[in-house]
This record gives sequence, structure tokens and C-alpha cells, in this order.
Amino acid sequence: MRIPDLDLDLLRCFVQVAERGGFTAAGPALGLTQSAISLKIRRLEELLGQRVLERTSRTVALTPQGETLLAYARRMLALNEEAVLRLVAPPVTGRLRLGVADHFVPRNLAPLLARFARTHPGVRLEVEVGRSHELRRAMEAGSLDLVLGKRRDGESEGTLLWTEPVIWAACPGWAPPPDRPLPLAMLPAGCMFRDRALAALARAGLDFEITYTSASLLGVAAAAQAGLGATVIGASGLPDGLAPLSGLPPLGAAEMAVFGDLAGLAPLAAPLVEAIRDTVGSPAPLAA
Repeated sequence: MRIPDLDLDLLRCFVQVAERGGFTAAGPALGLTQSAISLKIRRLEELLGQRVLERTSRTVALTPQGETLLAYARRMLALNEEAVLRLVAPPVTGRLRLGVADHFVPRNLAPLLARFARTHPGVRLEVEVGRSHELRRAMEAGSLDLVLGKRRDGESEGTLLWTEPVIWAACPGWAPPPDRPLPLAMLPAGCMFRDRALAALARAGLDFEITYTSASLLGVAAAAQAGLGATVIGASGLPDGLAPLSGLPPLGAAEMAVFGDLAGLAPLAAPLVEAIRDTVGSPAPLAA
């Protein structure tokens, strides 16, 4: 039996469908129509002799074979990019001082740094983790070049990278105590998520008490993981040991952006922004 060679173009299409939530959402990223994407997925399935996506009129879901393929496809595309950048693209060198909002850290920072180090070994990336508004003040003072953080409500500054739901979270199986105010684990005053959560509870007439405060999101997450209360977080930063919590007022969405002089830092900033966008993509429930 001859083993077929996988086509990177077909794999790239498959990964975008999985990571961006379906054929329609993948279209702008690929520059293709929905019908063209469907054709590429069909060609990939014919090549493999396996279905990688289950489609209905409203949803798209990975098959077990598709879940296996997704892991390999990501690795193959990453290796392809690394090889091309090393051999073809002009080397990018320099120092880039990056501030990263701490809610991006639990799930996303390590793969971002690993990817960027592989593909751009000539760039010395210095990273500071903290709260968005504090990092932006540091950038304005000249100690950081770029900041990856949250836009304030109604703000249009920065370059938008993605929009995500803001969710309530707690340890799996946790339920609010019926006999006392809702216990909360929160960042200090000034956090946009905290302000939004407290305002939503007040509008709903729900009593609450802040039982744990930490300047570190990892500290807040640890308190929630220990069952000390509920917290709020951007959906992309939900760490292990926490699960979405239903039954509380909705918190809307948050915009994550990169702040700083992208044009002035173009040779360094462009590959970093692309790496951030690729890192955040994740196979969630898919929609057609």
C-alpha cells in the first residue's frame, strides 16, 4: 500500500476550520469562500480515506480521526514555517520588550514563547507579566515596547487581535452557598473584569462579598480552584482546575489588543503578532 503525502495547503485549511469555529469563520483567514474550503476538506478526506469533520446544517465537529489529525497538522505546519523562515526569510534580529496581561499566561504564554523562539532565534524577547493598565503605563514611560492586554470598555486604542467572552469560573462542581452572599476571588480594584462583575451583580440585586484578593491572576485562580469562591476571567485564559460557572449575570465580551508602535517596530512586531494570533486559536465547539 502506498502511503499518500499530506498536502500542507489542505492541512492549513483543516486547521483553520478547527481553530476558528467552522467554514465561514475560516474564510477570511484563508482568503477563500465557504465552498472552496468545503472542497479542500473533501479532498483531504479522500486522500486519507477518513472523515475528519462531521457536518450538519448548523454545526461542524471533529471526528476522532480529525482530533488525531489536528495535532499532527499543527506540528507539520509549525515545522514548515520554521524551515521556511530559517532558510528563506531574511533573519530578524533585535530586542523586543513585551508586556503581557496576566490572564493570557496560564494557557497561552508558554506555547507563544516556544513558537517565537523557534522561528525567530535572533530576537531577544524580554517579557513582563502584569495587569493591562499597569503594563500600558510602563510602556508610556518607555520601559516596554509593546503590550498585549485588554482594551478598556469603549476604547479603540491598539490593534485588535481577538474578542472573547468574559466568563464566571469556579472549581468543577462548586455552587454558590445558599445561606450567605456570593464569595468572590478577585484582582484588586482597577481591574476591568472585577469592575464589570461587581456592576453586573449589583444590577441583578445579588449580594456578594470579596473573600480573597490577589494582585496575581494565578493567585486568584488558586483561590477559586480551592473552592474559596467564584472569579471572572477571559475565556481563552481559563486555566486547568477551573470550569465555567452558569447561573450568574452575563459579563459580555472583552477585546484583546496589542498596544505600541507596530509600524516603528515592524520587523520585530509583525511575526510576534502573527504568533499571538496563532497561539490563541483553539478547537472549541465548532459552528458551521
